[in-house]
Amino acid sequence: MATTTAAQKRAQGKAEYDAFMAACPSRKLLDRISNKWVTLILAALGSDGSPQQDAGCAGGPRPMRYSELSRLLAGVSQKMLTQTLRSLERDGLITRTVTPTVPVTVSYELTGLGLSLHHMMRGIKGWAETNMDDVLANREAYDSRVT
Repeated sequence: MATTTAAQKRAQGKAEYDAFMAACPSRKLLDRISNKWVTLILAALGSDGSPQQDAGCAGGPRPMRYSELSRLLAGVSQKMLTQTLRSLERDGLITRTVTPTVPVTVSYELTGLGLSLHHMMRGIKGWAETNMDDVLANREAYDSRVT
């Protein structure tokens, strides 16, 4: 009987992830990252909210303070922002850095894993903004046919 190394076992485990299967753990990850606040936080980290940044003309991702994120994400409650940031930190997508100043400074930054997802989330955000008029027109046309 052939023995397998730990690296081979990990590679085999990765190959077995299939989100179409009910028991696949990647479904929970997909559920988490498809949340609107996760999408917006990952898209926002490193953004100054300017149109130039959205067009890709400004600098790359950078650390942001909690208050910056709160201002940028209109409508997010303090509780939801805190919970979402904690879940992203737990998943290894962001890091939380506490600087001992008066008052204490807390900043959030994308990890390498988070950065790989950041680019996709910015693309999804851009797609939604670009295509919203078409989606609204299609909804209106559908609703007029159905009712």
